[in-house]
Amino acid sequence: MSNVRKKGKSRLWLVLTVAVLAALNWLASMYHTRIDLTNEKRFTLSGSTKKILKGLDDLVEVKVFLKGDFPSGFKKLANSTEETLQEFKEVAGKNLKYEFVSPDDVMEGTQVKWGDTLSSMGLYPINLKSQLKAGEQQQLVYPVALVRYKEKVVPVKLYNGIPNIGRQEINSAEAMMEYQLADGIYKLSEHEKPMIAYSFGNGEPQDARVYDLVENLLKNDYNLKMVNLNTIPVLTDTFKLLMIVKPTRPFSDIEKLRLDQYVIHGGKLLMFVDKLDAEMDSLRIKNEVVAYDRELGLNDLLFKYGVRINSDLVMDLQSDKLPFDVNGNGQYEFLSWNYFPVFASKSDHAVNRNLGFISGKFVNSVDTIEAEGIKKTILLSSSANARKISAPAIISGKENVNAPEDDKFKTADIPVAVLLEGKFISMFRNRLSQALNDSLTSYGEAFQPESLVNNKMIIAADGDIVLNSVAKNEPLPMGTNPFTYGSQYEYRFANRDFVQNCLDYLIDQSGLSDAKAKDYTLRLLDSKKLKEQKTNWQLINIAAPILIVIFFAFIFQWIRKRKYSVK
Repeated sequence: MSNVRKKGKSRLWLVLTVAVLAALNWLASMYHTRIDLTNEKRFTLSGSTKKILKGLDDLVEVKVFLKGDFPSGFKKLANSTEETLQEFKEVAGKNLKYEFVSPDDVMEGTQVKWGDTLSSMGLYPINLKSQLKAGEQQQLVYPVALVRYKEKVVPVKLYNGIPNIGRQEINSAEAMMEYQLADGIYKLSEHEKPMIAYSFGNGEPQDARVYDLVENLLKNDYNLKMVNLNTIPVLTDTFKLLMIVKPTRPFSDIEKLRLDQYVIHGGKLLMFVDKLDAEMDSLRIKNEVVAYDRELGLNDLLFKYGVRINSDLVMDLQSDKLPFDVNGNGQYEFLSWNYFPVFASKSDHAVNRNLGFISGKFVNSVDTIEAEGIKKTILLSSSANARKISAPAIISGKENVNAPEDDKFKTADIPVAVLLEGKFISMFRNRLSQALNDSLTSYGEAFQPESLVNNKMIIAADGDIVLNSVAKNEPLPMGTNPFTYGSQYEYRFANRDFVQNCLDYLIDQSGLSDAKAKDYTLRLLDSKKLKEQKTNWQLINIAAPILIVIFFAFIFQWIRKRKYSVK
């Protein structure tokens, strides 16, 4: 009888165990929870990202082009991308699907490779130029993804840095991964594009030189309006941002008042200004040109906000190349042209994190000025081997025939672009004339002497950063040198990415600034401790688990013998 009871109890426990396990599995499939023990919370999505993913009402498809035999750096980038997308899927559920695709794969229903399609979209590959296999000299990597939502597609760059991807570059790319993917999804799912204004009343270019900026950047992501500061009565907060690109004519007091009050009322300002008149077209014709001050009249306005654009030119040994007739026989050689400096992203700010090199042309330096309550962040600066020459400056096409004197290039980190953040004070406080005040009053506006809330603006001392060159009557991508285009020296600079980051940071329509501000600390092993404690950690990681298993096996056998041994 006792044996029957024992068997009955054992069967009951078996049924209960199976039922509990089945219930736990069902609960695990329905409800997920995770504990993120990393210091930076790298596996925890920001609130704004979760809000975007939960708001999806249709399927988002993500194709990642990091499938293939890559060096370890890009393999780690691919793994990080998959981990991030899996986190997205945990929130979005059935509304998100992703897959990894090789650029050599053929698109569905066509004979076209994905790599060719990506290049036609302006998503150019990174050429590793490494010996991979016998007879193979290079490999093209597309560290990008295509996000599709409701028949709309947006490209997402997962990495913008140098081909030789290292630990620091991977760290930066991983820190930006959530933002890049979430921002791409947001741009597809947003119902109304933010409105921005492009100023054209002071000689700003409106020709083919701004084709890439206007057609491929501004019109894609924003509702763009052209405004003339001389005729528009008031710049309202309907415009989330005002962009001023390479003005050539002076700003009047009424124009500066409209700019000033726009900023004071919370409008964002993005300016790319050439203080000196120095152009390649003039140099081609005369082979020598004098760079002089354009007298734009912006000095007092910018000075009040905390920055000054200087009347000088930055020359840098780290520079782009131009063709020069070195021997005077019509045979041209590509040499570095010190007036075309190349800037590397040195600060780890959200605007320039994980960016490649950015090219400039006849760039001015900037100084930050003491302004109460204003925080300044240098976004772009020269290399360690640079110098400044003051205006009026004579620029000659013959300068690079001889090698530059390196001992003159001893100034490091000359600032050329700065971010200003805080509560701005009006330039016209305590100095507003009656005529200007009457002008505001006539349009129903009251003068405001200072900002009531924090605001931000970006000032860059080079208008050419955002312009594209034109070759054979066709506009080239922003950041492309027309002289090296198609040659072995061709390099696509990250100018467009820099401008895009400036726009995203200033407007922050998606609220993803918290995701973009993530910073992953690169923690390297202490080589001294590693050597001293190597044996101890080997025992802990290898021997300890085996000993624990043996210990529990011994306990289990001891209990089993006590329970079932014949007395």
